[in-house]
Amino acid sequence: AVQQGALFRHGPAPTTGSALLAQVSVLYFARSAELAGLRCETLTVPRRITALQLWEEIVKVHPRLAVIQDQVIFAVRQEYVLLGDQVLVLQPGDEVAVIPPISGG
Repeated sequence: AVQQGALFRHGPAPTTGSALLAQVSVLYFARSAELAGLRCETLTVPRRITALQLWEEIVKVHPRLAVIQDQVIFAVRQEYVLLGDQVLVLQPGDEVAVIPPISGG
């Protein structure tokens, strides 16, 4: 069960203990795959992270992705998530798809 109040904690999250981290599969599609140079990888990220912070973690690994930040969305466990302040609670093994616009414009 997720506690409502816990989702909106302010301040830095504690950084000790592997229980606070999750290995997730990041899947890259279309332009994001071209820029990252691969289609899939495993990253270790905080289990509680905003969508925007997750994007920043991915861009640290693949700086070329920064150019599509304003166009990209995530699909986490096959649910679309916009890059913003929404807190994600990731589980080990979750899939995070990086989906740029498929059509031009």
